[in-house]
Amino acid sequence: MKKEEIKELSIQELAARIEVAEKAYRELKVAHAISPVDNPAKITKDRKEIARLKTVLRQKEIAAEASSEVK
Repeated sequence: MKKEEIKELSIQELAARIEVAEKAYRELKVAHAISPVDNPAKITKDRKEIARLKTVLRQKEIAAEASSEVK
């Protein structure tokens, strides 16, 4: 998912995507511990994707707090 696509999501959509991505990441880690996965680089890619989602979510939360304080 591209940065622009991530930034267009709402806070609720980001939270839902993070939850799904983290679950898939945990399952992939367990599968890799049992027997090596075909593409171990996917573990790193998934971890970075989760970090991107969390970063944008936090930015939106801070922006929402700032806008509510101004009013």
